[in-house]
Amino acid sequence: MSSVPIKLLSEAQGHIVSLELINGETYKGRLVESEDNMNVQLQDVLVTGTDSKQSRMDQVFVRGSHIRFFVLPSMLQKAPLFKTGPQSKQLPPVRGPRRR
Repeated sequence: MSSVPIKLLSEAQGHIVSLELINGETYKGRLVESEDNMNVQLQDVLVTGTDSKQSRMDQVFVRGSHIRFFVLPSMLQKAPLFKTGPQSKQLPPVRGPRRR
């Protein structure tokens, strides 16, 4: 079973995300795919180096262990993952005769 950050990253697929690597570089692009170990594939990427130089890449794959943090779209705050309220719990099986 996946944890909440992994599920949230899956919800962000197809949206524009930003991420910062442990070396200080930032990547901003459309999230194409994410894996359980947080490896990600981005498309139409703007890369900003530690020296503030910017470059464009069509596609990039980033290893999850090199990522410091993600910036996800604020619209994901309303993702079904965060719904609170009455959960539809399944009732335990009835043992013995039912009471009226």
